[in-house]
Amino acid sequence: MIKAFVLVSLLTQLSIATVAQSRNNLIFNPDTSIVTPQEVQVKGQKITYKAIAGTLPVWNEQEKAIAGLFYTYYERTDIKDRANRPLIFSFNGGPGSASVWMHLAFTGPKILHIDDEGYPLQPYGFKDNPHSILDVADIVFIDPVNTGFSRIVDSTVPKSTFFGVQADIKYLAGWINSFLSRYQRWASPKYLIGESYGTTRVSGLARELQESQWIYLNGVILVSPTELGIERGTATDAALRLPYYAATAWYHKKLPVELQQKDLLQVLPEVEEFTMREVLPAIHRGGQLSPAEKKKIAARMANYSGIAEQVWLQHNLDLPVTYFWKELMRDKGFTIGRLDSRYLGIDRKEAGDRPDYNAELNSWLHSFTPPINMYLRETLKYKTDFKYNVFGNVSPWDRSNDQTGEDLRKAMAMNPYLHVMVQSGYYDGACDYFNAKYNLWQLDAAGRFTNRMSFKGYRSGHMMYLRKEDLASSNEDIRQFIKQSLPASNQPAKY
Repeated sequence: MIKAFVLVSLLTQLSIATVAQSRNNLIFNPDTSIVTPQEVQVKGQKITYKAIAGTLPVWNEQEKAIAGLFYTYYERTDIKDRANRPLIFSFNGGPGSASVWMHLAFTGPKILHIDDEGYPLQPYGFKDNPHSILDVADIVFIDPVNTGFSRIVDSTVPKSTFFGVQADIKYLAGWINSFLSRYQRWASPKYLIGESYGTTRVSGLARELQESQWIYLNGVILVSPTELGIERGTATDAALRLPYYAATAWYHKKLPVELQQKDLLQVLPEVEEFTMREVLPAIHRGGQLSPAEKKKIAARMANYSGIAEQVWLQHNLDLPVTYFWKELMRDKGFTIGRLDSRYLGIDRKEAGDRPDYNAELNSWLHSFTPPINMYLRETLKYKTDFKYNVFGNVSPWDRSNDQTGEDLRKAMAMNPYLHVMVQSGYYDGACDYFNAKYNLWQLDAAGRFTNRMSFKGYRSGHMMYLRKEDLASSNEDIRQFIKQSLPASNQPAKY
């Protein structure tokens, strides 16, 4: 079997046109693949699998290839009945971000060489992921157009075909259809996982796949979700930030002693209750709120956030998150990270109302960029002179008509098999955990999906899996979600 894989790999490698060159222009082939045999130890069990790295076309309505998406497909090789084997399509966000993040740090068979809290280490590299979900599901990591090695083939096609909330959902749904046919996976239970903007993407895909491709899912996993087009309004948006501020202040030991001595998960329910019962109506009342009432609310917000009462009053109880990142650790000479507030940065000057840069993102790019290039080009043998775009140009992006939260709700209503799980880090300031909870409340306003929706929180940030402890627990949560969302044999999809 290994010899056969090696032969296929060598023959396919020779056909990869991405290394071709003519007059200094690289020629992109939208349909390539190379196969390598691999194995990994997951939860003490040896898993043998094949890794397929390649491109698969995006077809237009005339069945002409207009782009090619790069993907990495991991298929366990000791499975005889593929019809019962779950298949997960994995997307990251941006928009304009490649699949590198979850691919090389979360669910895949390899993870970065980083420390236990997620900070870069040299020499750069990767190692086996003992917590990968490859024991229970096959995984496809997908790079949308202009990310990773994915490229547009037909330059006459308008960029609006790919770059926008609805355009992105439409062409990716068609591509998934093609993938299922190419690899004969139509019978498999199907799942989507998306991180950050990827949650917007997969929420919209859940409905689009049902209505335009007739593909029905068993589960959608939302990692650090966006607002999913669910309207908040200025006052609601302002109020919902407070629990994140409290979590971050607790981490940096900025809360009063009586709160600081409690565990984080004892503090947060108290802050959440205060947010919904008192902060939310107070901000909505605005100028109708008496000075005494306003001062009382500001004092408690200061108590829970590590930000002075006077600062809250100066901002009319609406403290911008950018100001919070600058202010919380100002007395120590640091800013805090946007996507993960455990990370610290140093600005040119301590004055100001926002950080100079995103401390956490620079750290992550430091960790991810060398290993993904090493892994794809050397370990998986995908030979190309194309640049791997960790972030690609997808501008202008049409953000109009974002109704993806409603799309997901409708997909759940129409498909009794469909389950949803949210995973959020308490220290994520870009897609904060309390807004993720708010999403679930609005998606299920009638309370009819309670047994098909779940929330999991972690003591880290946007990419919770970078922290060793959370890598284990977040993968285990996915593993259990998959097992619990698989229907019993011959169980009908009906209410």
